[in-house]
Amino acid sequence: MSHEFFLPEPRIVPQLDPGFRPPVLANRAFVREVREAGGGVPLVIAMERSDGAVSRYETRVFPESHPRFQAGLPFAERLFKFLLWQWGGWRSWIGGPRAIGRHLRDTYSPGGARAFDYQFMGEDVYEHTFTVIPCDPSDVPPARESGQPLGRHLDGCRIGFDLGASDRKVSAVIDGEAVYSEEVVWTPSSQSDPEYHYREIRKALETAAAHMPRLDAIGGSSAGVYVADTVRVASLFRAVPKDRYGEVRSLFHRLRREFGVPLSIVNDGDVTALAGSMSLEDHSVLGIALGSSEAAGYVNAEGNITGWLNELAFAPVDYQPDAPEDEWSGDRGVGARYFSQQCVFRLAPAAGIDLPADAVAAEKLKAAQALLESGHQGAEAIWRTMGVYLGYTIAHYAEFYPLRHVLILGRCTSGRGGTLLLDEARRVLAAEFPEVASGVNIQLPDEKSRRVGQSIAAASLPALEGEKR
Repeated sequence: MSHEFFLPEPRIVPQLDPGFRPPVLANRAFVREVREAGGGVPLVIAMERSDGAVSRYETRVFPESHPRFQAGLPFAERLFKFLLWQWGGWRSWIGGPRAIGRHLRDTYSPGGARAFDYQFMGEDVYEHTFTVIPCDPSDVPPARESGQPLGRHLDGCRIGFDLGASDRKVSAVIDGEAVYSEEVVWTPSSQSDPEYHYREIRKALETAAAHMPRLDAIGGSSAGVYVADTVRVASLFRAVPKDRYGEVRSLFHRLRREFGVPLSIVNDGDVTALAGSMSLEDHSVLGIALGSSEAAGYVNAEGNITGWLNELAFAPVDYQPDAPEDEWSGDRGVGARYFSQQCVFRLAPAAGIDLPADAVAAEKLKAAQALLESGHQGAEAIWRTMGVYLGYTIAHYAEFYPLRHVLILGRCTSGRGGTLLLDEARRVLAAEFPEVASGVNIQLPDEKSRRVGQSIAAASLPALEGEKR
C-alpha cells in the first residue's frame, strides 16, 4: 500500500456516480502528506508556447529515497495533464526527481499512454516536436507570461460573430449597441469543402454589414485553437482533408483582405469570459460553457487574456480509475464527459431514463430537459449530479486560476437545469471549500447577456486603425 496514490471520497457524493473522486481532494491530500513527512523536494513544471511565453508551476513531492515516492508518479502525471490543457505548450521542463521527469517523458511520447496529447500539442497545434525535458529545479526557466488586452473596443460600426457546431450567430453593432442579430442553422463539421465554410461565413458578414452605414471592424469567436487569427485545430473543420487544410488556416486572413477592415477571431471561451468581464465590470473571470462539450475562457486580474489554451474539456476532473473515457483523446475523467450534454446522456441510464437512440444530440438533450421541467426525479438526479461535479471542479480550478467570478452558461444550463447546477455546486463549496465559497461569485448570466453580450464582446475584439490595442 505504500505506493498508492490515495483518492479521498468526497463529503458530498454525486447521486448517480458514487465512485467520483475529485482531483482537488486527492491533490490536497498528497501535498499535505508530503508536508507532514518533512516537506519533500521541489517539483517545478514549466511549459513553453510558440510565442516564447512560458508558464510555471511549483509544488513538492517525496524524494526518490522515500517509501512513498511512487505515489508521486500519478500525482505528477495528472497535474502535468491539467497544466498542459490549461496553458498549452510544445516544450516542457520537469524540474525535480529524474524518475518523475522520465515517467512524464515516456507517457507523453508516440508510444506512451498519452500519445494523443503528444501529437496534438506538438505537430497539430504548435507545429513543433513535443518535448519533455527532465532536469534540476534550478534549470527550469522562469515564467514569461504574455497576457494582453482583449477587446473592449466599442467605437464604430462593427460585426460580431460566433461559429457554433449547429448554428452560426452574427450581429451588427454600432457604438456598443447591437442593432441587428441573426442565428442560422448550418452543418460545418460534416463539410469537407473549405469553400462551404468561406461562403457561409462571408454570407453572415455581408448580412450584418447591410444593417450599418459602414463597416469598421469584424470580431468573432469559435470553438478550437486559434493563433494570430489562424486556425490551428477546430472541430468545425474536422471533415476538411489534410491536403486542403491550408485553405482553412488562411480563411480569416482571406476575409480580412476582402472586407478591408481589421478582423480578429479567438476561442469562444475567451469571448465568453470577456463578455462576463464587461457585464460584471470586473476581472479574474472564468467562463465555463456546458454545451456539446465543455468550453472555457479566462480574463485575468488585469482584464487581459493570458495566451493560454484553457481547453478544460480535456483536463482531468475525476481520478477514479474507471472514469468514463473520452472518445477523442482516449483519456479518462476529463471535463468533456462531465460538463456537457455528453454527461446527460451518460447518466441517463442510471437515472432510469431511456433517451431515443436514433435522435440527434440536440433532440436527446431537449427530451431530457423536458423531463426535468416536468419534475422527473431521475432527470433532477442528473443535473444534481452534474452540480456536485461542478462544485468540486470549481474548487479544483481555483487552485490554478485566481478567481473572483465564475460564469456558468451553455445549453445544459437552460431552464431548471442551471438553478439545480448552481445550487448543488454552492452546497459543495460551502461544505468542503468555505474559502472558495466566500471568495468566488458563481452565477448564470441573464438571457440578454448570453445572446447579445457575447456578440458585442466579439465585435469589440479588433482595435481600429491608429487605436491603442
